[in-house]
Amino acid sequence: MLNENIKAIRKSKGLSQEELAIKLNVVRQTISKWEKGLSVPDSNMLISISEVLETPVSTLLGETVVESKVDDLKAISEKLEIINLQLAQRKTTRRKILHWLLILLCTVIV
Repeated sequence: MLNENIKAIRKSKGLSQEELAIKLNVVRQTISKWEKGLSVPDSNMLISISEVLETPVSTLLGETVVESKVDDLKAISEKLEIINLQLAQRKTTRRKILHWLLILLCTVIV
């Protein structure tokens, strides 16, 4: 359970084993061993892991954490990007219309 939770939470935070190792001042192989269940961190290291991953120790030790799918997050991110582009295009179009309406109004008044 601990090994699965460390891996799942690390991935959900977008960290590689190397990045987590650097933050914890250990080598990448140590992270790999924890995630494979070949060894376990001591109590002080467990606290450090929880701080780095911004996750309570109880969560690390508790039930299996469901790993969020990277593909799902990527798809949502891409959809949000498309929506943002569409909104920007609408804003530009509205400005152009308003600009030309003001020009037309000024020519009609004069």
